[in-house]
Amino acid sequence: MSNYIWVPIVVGVLAVAFAGYLASYVLRKDTGTPAMQKVADAIFKGAMAFLNRQYRTIALLSIVAAVVVAGVLYLLSNGSEAAKFDLAWRTAIAFLIGALCSGVAGYIGMYVAVKSNSRTASAATRSLGEALMVSLRGGAVSGFLVVALSLLGVSLIFLLYSIGNTIDKVPSLIVGFGFGASFVALFAQLGGGIYTKAADVGADLVGKVEAGIPEDDPRNPAVVADLVGDNVGDCAGRGADLFESTAAENIGAMILGVALYLATKNPGWILFPLVVRAFGLIASAIGLLYIRPSVVIEPDKAAGRDPGEIAMKQLNIGYYITCALSVIGVFVVSYLMLGGESLRSNSLPAWVWFGLAGTVGILLSIAFVYITQYYTAGTWRPVREIASATLTGPATTIITGIAVGFECTALPVLAIAAALGLSFFFGSQVTIPVIASINPGVINVGGIFGTAVATMGMLMSCAYILAMDTFGPITDNAGGITEMSGEAESVRDITDALDGVGNTTKALTKGYGIGSAALAAFLLFSAYLDVLYSYKRTPDVYRVDLANILVFIAALIGLTLIFFFSSLAIRAVGEAAKRMIEEVRRQFRENPKIMAERVEDRVDPDYARCVDISTRGALRAMVLPGVVAVLTPVLVGVILGPQAEAGLLMVGTMGGIVLALVLNNGGGAWDNAKKYIEAGYLRVNADGEMVGRTDTSGVVLGKKSEPHKASVVGDTVGDPFKDTAGPSLHVLIKLLSTITLVLAPLFIALHP
Repeated sequence: MSNYIWVPIVVGVLAVAFAGYLASYVLRKDTGTPAMQKVADAIFKGAMAFLNRQYRTIALLSIVAAVVVAGVLYLLSNGSEAAKFDLAWRTAIAFLIGALCSGVAGYIGMYVAVKSNSRTASAATRSLGEALMVSLRGGAVSGFLVVALSLLGVSLIFLLYSIGNTIDKVPSLIVGFGFGASFVALFAQLGGGIYTKAADVGADLVGKVEAGIPEDDPRNPAVVADLVGDNVGDCAGRGADLFESTAAENIGAMILGVALYLATKNPGWILFPLVVRAFGLIASAIGLLYIRPSVVIEPDKAAGRDPGEIAMKQLNIGYYITCALSVIGVFVVSYLMLGGESLRSNSLPAWVWFGLAGTVGILLSIAFVYITQYYTAGTWRPVREIASATLTGPATTIITGIAVGFECTALPVLAIAAALGLSFFFGSQVTIPVIASINPGVINVGGIFGTAVATMGMLMSCAYILAMDTFGPITDNAGGITEMSGEAESVRDITDALDGVGNTTKALTKGYGIGSAALAAFLLFSAYLDVLYSYKRTPDVYRVDLANILVFIAALIGLTLIFFFSSLAIRAVGEAAKRMIEEVRRQFRENPKIMAERVEDRVDPDYARCVDISTRGALRAMVLPGVVAVLTPVLVGVILGPQAEAGLLMVGTMGGIVLALVLNNGGGAWDNAKKYIEAGYLRVNADGEMVGRTDTSGVVLGKKSEPHKASVVGDTVGDPFKDTAGPSLHVLIKLLSTITLVLAPLFIALHP
């Protein structure tokens, strides 16, 4: 065993300690006024109650899945009794550990995020800069814990399973860890997404459109459920999603490294993904610590400039520092681990080519940040186009939003294609003398590993990206607490500025997630073919022929699964939102004192009832799409065979990437078009045509205007797109891969 294995373990422990330092920084801040604490306490209780019930359900499903996987592998895989038993119990234990780590990562991160919201609201009474620091560091606790636990989990189970096994056998034994993480992530993201959007849609349509009250108004019965939903969907759900991403992609890259290890006897090929990710954690920490609140301009001193944009630039600078350090890190790790006298390469040393491949992945993450900002931030054409469409009503708002969603697939797909092509080219410049019994060399193994290095490069900034993502719900909650506790308008101006930034950072994370999923899809697909070859020993497994009728049928099923799964997720939001809307209307109708004109005559609505509706709706509705997603690839592999399964995996992944882009960016653009109007940037001239937001001759059409109502309708259509179905597709894409990797022995045994 190489000493390199201790690098990710030591860095992972240090990252957990760093997350503890950030948590102590946030928790030392004051929690605000008694009114703020009252709202924050209601959010905390609702979020933890939902999470406890959700994870109890997921735990039961996970135990059943682990037993089934163990039983299937023991009864139906090839080999001696001892070998089958060893594979079965190790895979099941790895599955449960992956599931547990994924749940813990989401749980702890959300706990700190919920504790950060009132502290951010309190900091906003003093300055935008302090509120920015509290919310970002609160989000960073989740980011660093998720990535550190993923890194520690894979590294420690790798070390444990190395006892009594040669290093080349271990990656296949720990693949259950990735499957367990994917399994939990799918249900966590689905349940959280359904919960948050059921509450959000109900609160917006009845509160803003029908009752004409502001967002987060304490008179809205669904407002606490909405604020709870921000946490369970965006903190716990996204945390589990990116935990699963980093774990599954690490293991896939390690499986690809086995053939290169056997050819060169250098364990660096297998351990490289873990070490390079450890360097990424260090880079993310330095980027985060760079952020300075003193650069941010307070709203009352902005003189027409958008303070949110200035704050966003600070976050971007921290991200660029992370990326620059990551480039240095990927070259250093390539030099230390992937050099070697036995490698032949064109003109440049082998480690330089792989360093360049890693740099391509890092550049792709930057490209996704820019592309996602272009389609979802109010400073660019697409969002302004939707804002302009609100002038003619909800129908044109929805038409334009769908058009933007379809349009936004082109640039990301071209970026992914360029990154895959370039990283494959750089890796293919290295000639590695692979052993035919391990890999026949049908596909250039150096090129395939180049794409794996690019994927690892993109994931190096994962902790920083996740910090920016969790920053979003913290600032959203802070705005709600400020509104509900009756703070001054100047305080709400600060939380609104941060909320606008948070909307953009949440959209960026979704773009980042789908970009890394796209790179990983090819990596995991290649790892699956390597596993097939290790059993069948025929180069034919590397040719997935769509002219084969079984492969074609499976590919068609894979593409259909993506759309059917999305339909179930969106319909679940619609059903739960319908019950929420009925409940809010009932409370307004049966208790008119909720809307009494004089504040002293008002009574609080029944918030708990709405929280319970969202909770029950989410837990009930998450099971069917989750079960469909898990069973479909299993049944295809069992009935049609391993080559057909490869077709499902390949085409299903492509369809998932494209549809997730439509849902994520289309929904994000609708949301920010609404925010654009609420910020007072929609101005029209005497002819009713939209003019520039700085054109003082134009009339402002802001909150409560007809265009604003149209934008709220567009936003509610986009809500289940961007926060339920879209993010769940990220997980589904990788779940397909981890299921096929775990159950490959079963498919081969049934179709020898």
